[in-house]
Amino acid sequence: MARKNDAFYFDGFKRSADCACQAAHLLSDVMHDYNPERLRERMDAMHAIEQSADEVRHQMMDELVTAFITPFDREDIARLSHVLDDVTDSIEGVLDRMYYDNVTVMRDDALHMADMVVRACERIALLVAELPQFKRSKTLRGLVFDINTIETDADHVFIEAMRTLHTTCDDPMQMFAWHDVYRNLEQCADDCEHVADTVDSIVMKNS
Repeated sequence: MARKNDAFYFDGFKRSADCACQAAHLLSDVMHDYNPERLRERMDAMHAIEQSADEVRHQMMDELVTAFITPFDREDIARLSHVLDDVTDSIEGVLDRMYYDNVTVMRDDALHMADMVVRACERIALLVAELPQFKRSKTLRGLVFDINTIETDADHVFIEAMRTLHTTCDDPMQMFAWHDVYRNLEQCADDCEHVADTVDSIVMKNS
């Protein structure tokens, strides 16, 4: 059972994961109902989520500086806070790139990748919810495996998407734009895996 003064950190991880989920769902909504004319508006909504995630991280780092007792190593708390924030940052980056690279038409494989990011973020939320009782959790390791599997599958989709892009797209500007977007969608999946691997490492060190 987590000590009462540990709850601040576990709550912070949960809030960070919630921000990542909100960002992932917003990105998916934008892409599934794609309207280039609304991108600027949706970017503002995404940035508000990203700022909320930053605020959570800043609060945790401020507390960590003066904390006497922490649930596990300070470096691990800082690392997990950082990689959780990276997920939201990367998701925002996808939307930004669709805007300034002037993506005009959505592609099916990009939708597939966005949906995979949503699934990975939802599992991250479940994963960090297990942290307070990680020594007794029956689902934590399975969630780590699920996120790693999603990242591997996303890599395969990325490779095929890039192949299709380079063999079927006749517009060099759209080819450049999608090259950028696909790489950033892949980065989202990579960042989700970094969260899973960080949690796995923390559990191994403290079990």
